[in-house]
Amino acid sequence: MRIAFINPQGNFDRHDSHLTEHPDFGGQLVYVKELALAMARRGVDVDILTRRINDPHWPEFNRALDDFGELSDQVRIVRLEFGGDAFLAKERLWPHLPAFVEAIEHHYGEQGLPDYFTAHYADAAATAVLLQQRIGARFTFTGHSLGAQKMDKLGVNAENNEAMEARYRFSTRLAAEREGMAHADTIITSTSEERFEQYGHRLYGGAVDPADDAHFRVIPPGINSRIFNSDADSDDPADRARVLAQVPHPDQPHVVVSSRLDPKKNIAGVVEAFAASSALRKAARLALFVRGADDPWSDLGRLGEAERKVLVPILERIEAAGLRDRVHFLNLNSQRQLACAYRFLARSGSIFALPSLFEPFGLAPIEAAACGLAVAATRNGGPTEIFAGGVGELFDPEDPADIASSLLRALSNREHLAERAARRVAERYTWDRTAKAYLDVIKGNLGDAGPGTARVSDVNAGFAPLLNDYLNRN
Repeated sequence: MRIAFINPQGNFDRHDSHLTEHPDFGGQLVYVKELALAMARRGVDVDILTRRINDPHWPEFNRALDDFGELSDQVRIVRLEFGGDAFLAKERLWPHLPAFVEAIEHHYGEQGLPDYFTAHYADAAATAVLLQQRIGARFTFTGHSLGAQKMDKLGVNAENNEAMEARYRFSTRLAAEREGMAHADTIITSTSEERFEQYGHRLYGGAVDPADDAHFRVIPPGINSRIFNSDADSDDPADRARVLAQVPHPDQPHVVVSSRLDPKKNIAGVVEAFAASSALRKAARLALFVRGADDPWSDLGRLGEAERKVLVPILERIEAAGLRDRVHFLNLNSQRQLACAYRFLARSGSIFALPSLFEPFGLAPIEAAACGLAVAATRNGGPTEIFAGGVGELFDPEDPADIASSLLRALSNREHLAERAARRVAERYTWDRTAKAYLDVIKGNLGDAGPGTARVSDVNAGFAPLLNDYLNRN
């Protein structure tokens, strides 16, 4: 069996170049890579269909065919030419997706189509729907994050819609998501909350019914256990030395925050919790992982404009609250260094915090838990399922007092929470389990009598008034 993953944005290579440095190189790419490798371990041939980039600033992505080296000889990275040579952010890819479809058809013209496709994110859904219309391709759809929730968090309304549309292409994205939801054989979600809450958003009305059990399958993602585990003996001495050099108080507990510099990740929320709680300041230090700058106080120029816009107010709040000696920054260059830091900090009684305003799932906290850290996380989204039942602490990310209280409880109950979280990750969140569940869905779909067809005819016929009503009500 050969399965093709559609993932036009970002890119892949065996060295994980630029991973987590850019919004298009985040958790979605980790998900696709690890799921593809896990499928290959089950004997499946996998193609990851993405975009060839011939740009001197992105030299890692100019080969038409690539792979993940010794990790697998059954997974191919297939980079197809469309949209020109330069790197394009995902919001600029939309006009070029028909050319991506043609490139996919041409690539498989002589060797024959894959047995099945799986689409990741809205741009891949748009691609898959076009492939279905042209060649009858069947596919699953994994949204990863949906445009409606992002619109909610950004406060999109009639007054700011023009600017938001220019930046994020929300109307195009939502139309593509609606098409993908309607045409996919199966929609894959990471949690039940994602299925019922996110896909039940009013902007998807008429396109999908979250109560349709035949249309949905909840399949949690996993972690890369080759890297994220509790085995400190596996740490490279150079990685250990780099972490130690950036942790001036290695024997003291820290609250660890590791995420992109993005407003929705709400790093400022944890900083505010420290500023407002003397008990929290006494109990722990704050470790912020900021990739790309060894010392953000003096290295701001090394970060991009969008990252600086997020970080500067955080630095100003740290300074104003007199927290400079309690907040430490770590610049780590790989997942192995990240895992090493988690293990190292776990030994001093540290905990992991995920303060996102909304988190569809959240690989970062389960990776941290696998390395021995207790977790306190946002109650908005997937973490409510992952860390429910006394496995972690949950908080309101928009309430600094609640964040502080949850962090203090996690610190005081660290050993118990860390043990329970590590056990849950091992039992539920492995890529081999994820791959098996995906393949069960795909094989079941291939066993159906007919090709995939839309459950709703002309799914976007009523979308414009639905969107206008949303904008005017916000």
